[in-house]
Amino acid sequence: MKTAAQAAILPLFQAFSDGYRVQIIELLRDQELCACDIAKALGITQSKLSFHLKTLREAGLIEGRQEGRWIYYRLDLHQFLVLERYIAEFRRFSPILPARSCPD
Repeated sequence: MKTAAQAAILPLFQAFSDGYRVQIIELLRDQELCACDIAKALGITQSKLSFHLKTLREAGLIEGRQEGRWIYYRLDLHQFLVLERYIAEFRRFSPILPARSCPD
């Protein structure tokens, strides 16, 4: 059974599960970039990049801004706060207890 927190966080972890998507996030860390610059930096085709950008957009990690015929992408920092809060909950509220002995 999924909790509301799991339903909100699962797409974020899935988005981070691919190396290209992590690299895209790293590229967008300091500035917004157009898709052509991202594809060139990663050495991948526009079609392959499109799939990864779609996944990141659907997870809410990036957003696009159209200017003329180009789309410029940037991070959506709100989702990073959601992820940060989720992970912080483990540190604050999840004591690490020793394992119980298994019954013989």
